[in-house]
Amino acid sequence: MAVPTFVDSVTLLVSAGRGGNGVASVHREKFKPLGGPDGGNGGPGGSVILRVDQSVTTLLDYHHSPRRKAEHGGHGAGAHRNGSHGADLVLAVPDGTVVRDEHGEVLADLVGAGTEMVLAQGGRGGLGNAALASSKRKAPGFALLGEPGDELTIRLELKVVADVGLVGFPSAGKSSLIAAMSRARPKIADYPFTTLVPNLGVVTAGDTVFTVADVPGLIEGASEGRGLGHDFLRHIERCAALVHVIDTASIEPGRNPVDDLDVIENELARYGGLEDRPRLVALNKVDVPDGSDIADMVVDELRARDLEVFTVSAASGAGIRELTFAMARIVQAKRAAQPVVEATRIVLRPAGVDGDGDFTVKETGEGWRVRGTKPERWVRQTDFSNDEAVGFLADRLNRLGVEARLVELGAVEGDTVLIGHPDNAVVFDFRPGVDAGAEMLGRRGEDQRFTEERPAASRRRSINEAFDEREEHEARADVARRVDGPQAYVIGGDDDPDRVPDDLGWSEDDPEQGR
Repeated sequence: MAVPTFVDSVTLLVSAGRGGNGVASVHREKFKPLGGPDGGNGGPGGSVILRVDQSVTTLLDYHHSPRRKAEHGGHGAGAHRNGSHGADLVLAVPDGTVVRDEHGEVLADLVGAGTEMVLAQGGRGGLGNAALASSKRKAPGFALLGEPGDELTIRLELKVVADVGLVGFPSAGKSSLIAAMSRARPKIADYPFTTLVPNLGVVTAGDTVFTVADVPGLIEGASEGRGLGHDFLRHIERCAALVHVIDTASIEPGRNPVDDLDVIENELARYGGLEDRPRLVALNKVDVPDGSDIADMVVDELRARDLEVFTVSAASGAGIRELTFAMARIVQAKRAAQPVVEATRIVLRPAGVDGDGDFTVKETGEGWRVRGTKPERWVRQTDFSNDEAVGFLADRLNRLGVEARLVELGAVEGDTVLIGHPDNAVVFDFRPGVDAGAEMLGRRGEDQRFTEERPAASRRRSINEAFDEREEHEARADVARRVDGPQAYVIGGDDDPDRVPDDLGWSEDDPEQGR
């Protein structure tokens, strides 16, 4: 199997890195049992970036390795240590690369050295519990998960960036002309379809330097897929001018320069988009006696069509100088009319599924489907094995107005609610106004460990309040009995009203403490 050396079209599967997970951690130090949350955030995943590199001329590398992945972000850690950022994956592409999605829509046209395109955005890192802490949620027992990075299939197509394109039948001498005008040394032979890939040559005419490319295998029916021209016609779309290279010494029966010109022009018209390009005609191989005679016969007819015609010979060099300066004149005019192209950075921002608002709610046969950038991102970040994290998600959705919108549209308790794309939606049972994890958390997402009071603490506060209003003869123990009631001192079935509770904080051996 032949190994290709020139590839101008590839299908590429790219995957950005996943964001690292945040971590739930509590600072631990001697004599500080609750030192506060110190969980770090996860690092963002690496992005996949396309960058135009002038030293790259083919997409061959991606033909052999069509799957590319960026680095994942690192997970967070305790002591406020954030995860590392995933390294971006930069893919070098030739100047003139067109990026299409899997449906054929053009996403970007990369022209100019250094032009970049963020093709797949890396996932966000999840927040650690230190970042989630607030005045109401002082020590979150959960963290957010990292988001997955973008993953998509694209098609890269190379359109050679050349100033002048040479078109013509096979063996018309296009490669020979490039070799005669520049230092390029393409393969040249005396059989059709010698050239299998576009050739580029750098030509100097006075102070103007420009590039010339040929289109191999252009024959009648090329626009419909015949020959090789259909695969390479796109390489002349960026050219400022087209040069018809016509073989005046062809020995094929039924061919003449005028008919050859009409056939090629017909194929260019069928391909489309090239009507505004200036045309030059190069009657090649006039060094051959018959070729010179045929050129003299048709030159006036071609000039009558308002075409600039040159009689040239790639073998002897006759007419080459005049042709190159005519090309340079057109290229100079084209460059003067165009603004300066600066390197740009393109970032793909797909349209949100929620339109102008934050989310949309639609009733379907499967249930109520909620779509939106925020709800879907929050669902991806939630650890559903953690009740507190689920409660936090419920609070976020409620604050966004999802619950109110469902009720407004007629959703009732027990209805199915789906959040996300139909292919990977998360399914919930609608419970309006129900506090998630209430037996542990109180309000959704709220940590009660710092707000609830232990029974002993409540009892001590009640005793302190009653002690301020005690009778003169009452000691603290008497106040405690009055607050608790006599039933609090029944031990083992025997009433012991004189027993001092164990948790009053003083001893009977020190009578002054109760006064």
